[in-house]
Formats: sequence, C-alpha cells, structure tokens
Amino acid sequence: MQEIIERACGLDVHQKTVVACIMTGSEKKVKKEIKTFGTLTDDLRDLGQWIKENNVQDVAVESTGVYWIPVFNVLEGEFKLNIILANAKHIKNVPGRKTDVKDCEWICKLLKNGLIEASFIPPSDIRHIRNLVRYRDSLVNNLTAAKNRVIKNLEMGNIKLSSILSDVFGVSGWKVIRAIVDGQFDSVELAKLIDKQVKAPRDIIKKALTGTLQMHHANIIKLMVRHIDELESLIKSIEKEIKDNTQKYEIQMQQLQTIPGVGEKVAASIVAEIGINMNQFHSPQHLASWAGLAPGNNESAGKKKSSAIREGNAHLKKKLVEGAWSAVKSKKTYWYSAYQRLKIRRGVKRALVAIAHKILICAYWIVKKGENYKELGVNYVDPNTQEKRAKYYAKQLEKIGIIGINDLINKQLQEQLMQAV
Repeated sequence: MQEIIERACGLDVHQKTVVACIMTGSEKKVKKEIKTFGTLTDDLRDLGQWIKENNVQDVAVESTGVYWIPVFNVLEGEFKLNIILANAKHIKNVPGRKTDVKDCEWICKLLKNGLIEASFIPPSDIRHIRNLVRYRDSLVNNLTAAKNRVIKNLEMGNIKLSSILSDVFGVSGWKVIRAIVDGQFDSVELAKLIDKQVKAPRDIIKKALTGTLQMHHANIIKLMVRHIDELESLIKSIEKEIKDNTQKYEIQMQQLQTIPGVGEKVAASIVAEIGINMNQFHSPQHLASWAGLAPGNNESAGKKKSSAIREGNAHLKKKLVEGAWSAVKSKKTYWYSAYQRLKIRRGVKRALVAIAHKILICAYWIVKKGENYKELGVNYVDPNTQEKRAKYYAKQLEKIGIIGINDLINKQLQEQLMQAV
C-alpha cells in the first residue's frame, strides 16, 4: 500500500477514555507514539494540544455511539484539525486480535494509506436542526404509546370506544375520555357526548360505553391524559423551535414540498439529515446508498442473488417511506403509476421503499438545482401501458381457448394509431 499522508493520528474512542496513535514518517522509517487520554473537556484539550505539538493535521475517529461528538467538537472547533469520521463497519480489523491499542494503530495506518472514506458530518446549524427533528419524532412516538395505554385501560374497563370511533382521540373521543376522568361512568350520559355524525347506531354506542370502570381506573386514565397533554404541548414548542431554525432554509423547504407526499415535517427531516450542500455526496445514487434506500450487490459465480437494503440513516428512511405512503395515494400522478407497477412485481413494502428512493433522488436534484418538482404524469413510466395490458389479457384468453382475440386487438390498436396520426 502507498502512503499518502506523512503525519496522521488515529483515535479509538470510548465513554471514559480515548486511545490515540500518531504515526509520522515513511513506511520504512515510521515513528509511532501511543497515549491514552480521558474524555473530560480538559483531557480532550490536552489531546488536541498533543496532536498539534506533533504537527499532525489529519485525524481519524471511529464513530462510536455519541462518544465521538465531544471529541469532534473540541478538535475541530478549538484546534481546527481535519477530522475524518470513520464508519466502524468499514474499518474492522482482523478478528481475534482486538485491543484498544491495536484499534487506534489500525485506524491510523488506514488513514495514512488513504483507505478511510469520510462519513458525512453536517454543519453545526444543520446538526442543531437534526437534534430538534429527531427529538420531535421521539416525542411523537411517546405520544402514540401514551394514547395506546389509554385505549388499553379503557378496554380493561370494557369501554369499547375504539369499536365505534375511527379516531379515539378525535373531538367525540376526547369528550368521552375527559368525562370518564371526571367520574362519569353512565353510558347514557357518555353516549350523548358522541357526535350525531358518527355512523354507529345509537344503541350500539350505548352498549359500547357500558363498562365496568371504577374510580381507580379513572384516576389512572387521568394521569395518562395529563401526560398526553404535556407531550402535545412539548411537541408544539419543539415544532415552533424547528420552524424558527429552518427559517434560513425556507426556499429549500418550499421547493421540497412541491414533491407529492413531502409535507413540512418530511421536508424538515430531509434538510435536517442531509443539509443543503449536495456536493457532500458523489451522486444521487451515493445519497440513496447512504440513506439505506438502495439495495446492495450479491453476485457469485455470475449469478445475482436477492439483496436487502442496507441499514443507512434510519431517521431519514422512515420519513421518506411515510412520504411515499402519502405520494402513492395521489392518483393521476407519476408516483401512483410507478407504485402500481412495482407493487405487482415486488409487493407493497418493496414498492414503497422504491418510491421513497425515487423521492430522495428528486430531493437531491431539487436542492442541488434550486428548482421546483415537475410532475411527469401518470403515463410517464410507460406510454404503451394500455397496449401491453391488452396484449397480456389477449394472451390469457387464448390460453383458455378463445382463438383470434389477439388479432382483433392488434387490428383495433392499428386503427386507433391511424386515427391518432
């Protein structure tokens, strides 16, 4: 291997310690020095000073949980070093010979030979938006779990609110829940709180609200309702904070929202996870691979085998799949026709991942070029879809003994083409 960096440092980061290895010189005359530092701020400053004293500018850090972030903040912010964040999966050493010292030596050796591909680290303002967006998603998950607990406790008291309402936490559902919290268990009185537009018959509603709830059930549900109210209030505050911090990226946010299925929340997630500098990625395909929306290659002896998508960025992948669900519901669009074709061959889940992949590719070019999304139309995938379907059904009819139908269809298609001309 040819060394391309003369002076390099490799860091093996842990919760309490950082093991650092500095290598200087050429391959034949390599000088190696290894030290162990703590992870307190003063210790990290000592680490940065030691690296600077050895005239080292290039540093590689293994991405270990969140422990690499304080190291990155100190070394990049205070010492202006060139930090390369290495994916732990890409720099694995030979198994059976793993120690902290050997790990930092191996990382340093790979860095000197230019064999570490830097992981994407967004700017500090984008990282702040990312933390807010991920925190909001976490709170939304907690809110869903809290609501499910309320439904579970109502079911334990034989209150079948979810059987008569499509949205338990809609206007009518909340009225009933808050009445129960206040100690109202009479099914007749509870039924009066259900909106008249609810499709379920009134007698069924009364039966569904007749349960065995007691006051201790109501007290538990009251605490859960308070928890839900606090979560909803906190989510509103976080959303306001996200909106304030994404104000400087308002143009990109608006352009991303021109993509079907991409609303304000999905657009905020895209900006938070990949930023607005698309030069960080070699190509849109590289971005899709980084996000975990591109299948890998699994080929042996000339045969291609099925390969699942990679792990990638789970937060971005989840939001894009949510956007894909919304996009494919818009009929007379490219997304709808593409989804319908993929679903037949690959199934619903794989088709949705494919649509999410396409949305990400669109987002890449929209942010890079600064343009709005242009709808391609339902027939963009294949303008001859109807002709192909007609021929397919004709073939099936001939299989069951109806002869000549294919010639008839071809004749009709030729007539339609002549009329079009």
